[in-house]
Amino acid sequence: MYNECENAAAIIDAVLALPHRFDVLVIDDNSPDGTAAIVKDKIAAYPGRVHIIERSGKLGLGTAYIAGFKWALKQGYQYICEMDADFSHNPDDLMRLYEATAKDGADVAIGSRYVTGVNVVNWPIGRVLISYFASKYVRIVTGMKISDTTAGFVCYRRKVLETMDLDAVKFKGYAFQIEMKFTAYKYGFKVVEVPIIFVNRVLGVSKMNGGIFGEAVFGVIRLKWNSLFKNYKR
Repeated sequence: MYNECENAAAIIDAVLALPHRFDVLVIDDNSPDGTAAIVKDKIAAYPGRVHIIERSGKLGLGTAYIAGFKWALKQGYQYICEMDADFSHNPDDLMRLYEATAKDGADVAIGSRYVTGVNVVNWPIGRVLISYFASKYVRIVTGMKISDTTAGFVCYRRKVLETMDLDAVKFKGYAFQIEMKFTAYKYGFKVVEVPIIFVNRVLGVSKMNGGIFGEAVFGVIRLKWNSLFKNYKR
């Protein structure tokens, strides 16, 4: 979370209300709007189920997720999900991602906007086209048979994250999501896409910018090139 005071309490409540028990870890990058204080209220309200890592500033989406993954592995969690905190990802879909891994045998379950068409609501058409064709571009360069390569709503089995060298993940924005999926794919893990409807945030401000897209465009080529010299044997 960064400046998510409008959404922080509600998203935590929604996740903790699901029929299967999920715990919540928030990575807060020193939000000046009081997001951390709201999360700490929830920590008091839900003992042992809500946690927070507070960082010194905006250090990048990718590094936030890596910090979260490492924390979850250390705590012994078997299924680890990543999601946005602004309700663009429906918390109810966490159940479907969890079941795809825990019950249906997937190693990685992606909440996919594009596996059954274009399931995006309230995005400007320009952003939809950029995102959609970015995933097409990634598929061509990497060879992955994944429709939504930049998706940020994902459930991982523990063994996937344990197999990866998380310290070697370099990208921070959109390219981080691509790198994680590509690495899982190269290691031979079973990756599935679960169709979701992505709804643009109602409250708060998007953190997307042109630099993030630029990293993805050029980073994918470097990712593919580097993979030619790496051993992905498990």
